[in-house]
Amino acid sequence: MLKDSDEPLWDGCTNHSKLLVVAQVFTIKSDHGLSEAGYDKIIKWAISILPEGNRLKENLYAAKSMMKPLGLGYQKIDMCPNFCMSECMTCGHSRYKPRTGRGKTLVAYKKLRYFLITSRLQRLFMSPRTAEHMTWHQSHDAVDGVMVHPSDGEAWKHFNSVHPHFSAESRNMRLRLCTDGFNPFGSFVAPYSCWSVILTVYNLPPGMCMRPEFMFLSMVIPGPSSPVQNIDICL
Repeated sequence: MLKDSDEPLWDGCTNHSKLLVVAQVFTIKSDHGLSEAGYDKIIKWAISILPEGNRLKENLYAAKSMMKPLGLGYQKIDMCPNFCMSECMTCGHSRYKPRTGRGKTLVAYKKLRYFLITSRLQRLFMSPRTAEHMTWHQSHDAVDGVMVHPSDGEAWKHFNSVHPHFSAESRNMRLRLCTDGFNPFGSFVAPYSCWSVILTVYNLPPGMCMRPEFMFLSMVIPGPSSPVQNIDICL
């Protein structure tokens, strides 16, 4: 990955590396919902106007292979319709649909998407731009009676007193979890509630911890109904 980040898109290019361009095109695909065919067509056109010998990846499959070492994938966890375990002791429902024909593939009623969080949190310490702020919650100058960050509150101080071993290391991660339902298909279809679980990093100063780039999507709980009290099983 380091080699790709230093390698120019073509010999003589001074402002675009091979990795940077692939990352930028991936972002455009995500922001505008491009299909795989649309992505490949744009790349084919871009290659035709770039200098000979350019190093732009020729299609989405090749680009994904290049980006895979970043560890930004997710895990699929099979679920039953009631957000339970494989064979729920409460509702008795199976996680998988009845098999039809001779097929041996098990098809789950729902799939929970879990986005691995550890590798993304580690990257906050890999970059000097963010690493210097990861101990701000402990090093900042607090003013008595003024709360500018959760670390100034009584709940935070109580946690530190109860867990002195954890709080002694200022680089330990302090995370906030929030979740809410939304309809990914808009208001023109039948009600559908998909739930996202987002983590924010409270090690960072208040001007950073609520920026979109430091809010990590960690889980997508499928619909169409709300998990309500069963959300703790997903978590």
